[in-house]
Amino acid sequence: MIKTDLSRYDNSWYKTGGSNTKRILWYFVNILFIVNPFNPSSKIKVVLLRFFGAKIGRGVVIKPSVNIKYPWNLSIGDYTWIGENVWIDNLSQVTIGSNVCISQGAMLLCGNHNYKRPTFDLIVKPITIEDGAWVGAQSTVCPGVTMHSHSVLAVGSIASKDLVPFSIYRGNPAIKVANRIISES
Repeated sequence: MIKTDLSRYDNSWYKTGGSNTKRILWYFVNILFIVNPFNPSSKIKVVLLRFFGAKIGRGVVIKPSVNIKYPWNLSIGDYTWIGENVWIDNLSQVTIGSNVCISQGAMLLCGNHNYKRPTFDLIVKPITIEDGAWVGAQSTVCPGVTMHSHSVLAVGSIASKDLVPFSIYRGNPAIKVANRIISES
């Protein structure tokens, strides 16, 4: 029987898109200004993220204690909210549309490992969250997932496959439980 052998692990093929100096500088800026719960200012966070290559639209709100792995792999549309303790582990591109809500403690994970290989190879895939979608508190969006327009991932759920537009998903793995109907009243 073949067993996992992490001494053979090699992800030298993986490139973050940033130089070593840029990654180290971002590490400290992220800790001091983005993850730091004593910095409540979205404006400062947005300026710093843009400086490091993130594409961020107008009116974006970024709450305290958000952790972003690589801002140069991040695109956020207009009037999107990122809640407290959100972790954007964007080893690949994360594209977040406009009017999206990512609630407290949610995780966007672009990386995983191939548990079928003895070398536990790294797997990296992008995430797309389209306009009007809502990622519920303590939910996880897995590598390669697209949350289509106005889809909802309920509290504590895990999206391992694409979510269809205007639908509500719940559970682990998340399954469609209802249609999302938006009304003025």
